[in-house]
Amino acid sequence: MEEPIYITGSGIISAIGNNKEEVLQSLLQEKSGVAEMRYLQSEHTELPVGEVKYSDQEMRDLLNLPADKPANRTSLMGTLALKETIAEAGLTEEELKSLTFISGTTVGGMDYTERCFLQMPEDDEALKVLATHDCGSTSLLQAEYFGMDTSKVMTTSTACSSAANAMIVGSNLIKTGQADIVIAGGSEAITKFHLNGFNTLMILDHEQCRPFDETRKGLNLGEGAAYVVLESAASVRRRGVKPLAVLLGYGNACDAFHQTASSPDGEGAYLAMEDALKMSGVSADSIQYVNAHGTGTPNNDSSESAALRRVFGDAMPLVSSTKSYTGHTTSASGTVEAVICMLALQHQFAPANLGWKNQMSDGITPTVGNPSCQLDYIMCNSFGFGGNDSSLIIGKYDESQLQLSDEMMQKRQLRKVYVRAISKHEPGTPITNLSDFIKPMEARRMCALLKSALVSSMTALREAGIECPDGIFVGTKFGMLSNSEKFLVQMCGEGEHTLSPTFFMQSTHNTIAGMLALRTKCHGYNITFTQGKKSLDCVLKDAAMQIALGKLDNALVGSHDESTQMFHDLLLKLTGEEAPVGESSVAMVLTADPTDALYEYELGK
Repeated sequence: MEEPIYITGSGIISAIGNNKEEVLQSLLQEKSGVAEMRYLQSEHTELPVGEVKYSDQEMRDLLNLPADKPANRTSLMGTLALKETIAEAGLTEEELKSLTFISGTTVGGMDYTERCFLQMPEDDEALKVLATHDCGSTSLLQAEYFGMDTSKVMTTSTACSSAANAMIVGSNLIKTGQADIVIAGGSEAITKFHLNGFNTLMILDHEQCRPFDETRKGLNLGEGAAYVVLESAASVRRRGVKPLAVLLGYGNACDAFHQTASSPDGEGAYLAMEDALKMSGVSADSIQYVNAHGTGTPNNDSSESAALRRVFGDAMPLVSSTKSYTGHTTSASGTVEAVICMLALQHQFAPANLGWKNQMSDGITPTVGNPSCQLDYIMCNSFGFGGNDSSLIIGKYDESQLQLSDEMMQKRQLRKVYVRAISKHEPGTPITNLSDFIKPMEARRMCALLKSALVSSMTALREAGIECPDGIFVGTKFGMLSNSEKFLVQMCGEGEHTLSPTFFMQSTHNTIAGMLALRTKCHGYNITFTQGKKSLDCVLKDAAMQIALGKLDNALVGSHDESTQMFHDLLLKLTGEEAPVGESSVAMVLTADPTDALYEYELGK
């Protein structure tokens, strides 16, 4: 058991409400927000989606944004959810300037990029969109609105577990004494890019999704944002606030099975849930409700059912997926559903698994809703592409927990962290030892950035004398830029009906971390950060925290990026900044053992 982290504020915007009260009423009334497409301008109007019920302009008006102030749909929704979060927590301007902000997203500003993509080379106005395309810039737009210190902004990008991982990182910052207050969560807009990407994988339902139903055919994409304020016991006392709930435990594990599919036995999900329970000190039979990842795809619901059975056996608690209300809000889903869990905890009800009628032959039986039930401990699951699986345990607040936190913090001893090996690959230089780590036939299916990341990472591990790292930490400024560009070229130039899944499957930012987990068979902690030039700093800090806290004995850390000729030319025209064409990678191995160390990494400096 570890010290709790206190949740003192929360906010949400989604397809079922523009704030917590509206979301609560929709849940109680079993009212879904999944409907015909209204705001997204896609050719696939046959696909139902869970859209936030505001246009971009309406959100700009609500936020009083000047016409010349850059924003995208992801940042607009995120800013609205943050307003509610900050207001409930009662944070002052000074507190906002000193706290850390961590946001999860994968699409970032893709909604505007895809509208302007073909015009960017010739149109200077269209080109301006590139400045806020990347995920890190989207988080900065939100932070700047509230006058936060932009040097304390971090962006997680682990696909559908991004927001949950933001909460995990924020909690560890508090436990290692690097922060007293953290705002954590995620925001994600529906874009044509990932709507079409999911559609090429044939996992979108043409009707309202039915998680855990025998007739399920796929998911409905949704959008939204949600954030929570995390605080230490000392901060709670100092500010004189009463927590809404406590984050008792969390787990982050990797399935290490496939880039887009989950394993039949749900190994990653099982490990994440077990780790969360162990940290919380709560037994499996004390969990009264599980908000499942439950996407409605045949693969996820079968795999998650297997994992839930491994954890709970025959004593299955109430389980439901709320994605049939909101749609799958992808990178935002971790906190969208965590806030829903907090509403359930506060009002003592279990949300219904809408649309469920037919028992899965190999699945759990979800609840059709319980309007009045005893809830003290809730589990919230978020599982993403790349095998990035995370689980949270949220419980009721009790004043006695503050004393417990004080005692635990006083006893905590942070371990020292050392860098044992470093390996680099520079743009324009050949990859000479690829065959040391991968067969030629397998290499043919990998893009250049994956090859660069693989060689630098495996070389560093070899130099450190480690075959399988305890955890994998990846930083990237722009992610899988080449594959994203190729998918955009196809979609914007040829339309939305002839797309191939190949480029989309390797376009998410966490593709590299997932590939490395597969290669090393690492089921441990796995995360990707994308915060511009600070991306490597973010992953080094997170890896060092995990080692310092005694969670890991070693970690594979890397920063991997690429630039295409098109991106180089556009960035040069926009900013005058060079982005050398090609791939660049730096990989490092961090350990708790000073033997053969190159130097000590000082956490917090």
